[in-house]
Amino acid sequence: MAFKIYTKTGDEGKTSLIGGTKVPKSHIRIESYGTVDELNSYVGLCGDLIEDEGCKIILKEVQDRLFTIGSSLACDPEKEPLMKIPDLLEEDITFLENDIDRMMEALPPMKFFVLPGGHPAVSTLHIARCVCRRAERICVHMKEDNIFVDELVIKYLNRLSDHLFALSRYTSHLLNVPEVKWIPRIKK
Repeated sequence: MAFKIYTKTGDEGKTSLIGGTKVPKSHIRIESYGTVDELNSYVGLCGDLIEDEGCKIILKEVQDRLFTIGSSLACDPEKEPLMKIPDLLEEDITFLENDIDRMMEALPPMKFFVLPGGHPAVSTLHIARCVCRRAERICVHMKEDNIFVDELVIKYLNRLSDHLFALSRYTSHLLNVPEVKWIPRIKK
């Protein structure tokens, strides 16, 4: 018999964290890893839209780290020490920083704000950046409410949003698509 995808255990609005602790589906911890999952889906879409093989490889690495973050956020922090949850490392953040620096070297300095657009890959990278910022805000909210979240998770999400912005600009550059300059309307 095939494994069934539905369990019916969530029909009453509850779900289990890794470790078995039941929480409401509206719990901020569920919101956090659900948003990271949404981000991971957008990063996958970006990888499908981007043509540069090097960038595709980096986005696959990012997706792997997002699964690691999702595992951390989905785990009951009191039970995590007893479990084998993948680790997020400081080197993962350094990896993003090095790639941001690499991309920025190929780009002209920013002299204006850019609007998302110009190509579906660029627009989708901006959507991923926005979802990443939301995931970061949720994790910061958890920390402020004394709900455990690994400090590296917040740091990684912060750097990832910067990376996605740099990648959107870099992708415009690779595709030879002009960045869409924001020209603010000023009342006369």
